[in-house]
Amino acid sequence: MMERAETDAVASARRLAVLVGSGGIGGALAEAVRAGGEFDEVLVLGRRSTPALDLLDEASIAACARTLAARGEPELVIDATGILHGVGMAPEKSWRELDPATLARAFAINAIGPALLMKHFLPLLPRARRAVFATLSAKVGSIGDNRLGGWYAYRASKAALNQLVRTASIELRRSRPQAICVALHPGTVDTGLSAPFAKSGLEVQPPALAAKRLLSVLAGLRAEDSGQFFDYRGERLPW
Repeated sequence: MMERAETDAVASARRLAVLVGSGGIGGALAEAVRAGGEFDEVLVLGRRSTPALDLLDEASIAACARTLAARGEPELVIDATGILHGVGMAPEKSWRELDPATLARAFAINAIGPALLMKHFLPLLPRARRAVFATLSAKVGSIGDNRLGGWYAYRASKAALNQLVRTASIELRRSRPQAICVALHPGTVDTGLSAPFAKSGLEVQPPALAAKRLLSVLAGLRAEDSGQFFDYRGERLPW
């Protein structure tokens, strides 16, 4: 029993970071975290990782959580997943384009998947020291900032994600008062997700710069910032 206790103590002392999603911004975040040298291990989870993580399969999320629990207490978890468009799926310009399958897919990936990540990963955060869980939302998910309309599925699913973050942060505070759970707006990043919709005059960031900015925001957060919604400049966004 003594040997097992010593092994557990060593594992919990290791600094572990976890990135979910290996797309343009997810990959850039993983590289930036590794380059920072603050963590003993940086794990990137996705459909091609071992174990694999599929947002649409809760069993795979639970299996990844068990793997993480054996490696240490993650002090940083960033969810960089999301969907805006795809085969047969594009942002709606009018309610005439609303489609049940598109709405369901947007909510499954942009809200339900991250909610399941919170369900299985938040309990892994350390109880007695600072830790951060961040998920990439979008400014268009802000209800208070919505002045243009359109993009129904994406707006609504990201608004749902923001509410899930807010609600989870309240429960998290009860058992892990130093932990932080936030939603982040990364801005417009030069990736496949945003490329078709980048407008002239809009700042489009290279993934490496976007990652650097987001990590800078996370580094400056305090426990009282948990449950909030920030952009890549560290400014709080309205719900």
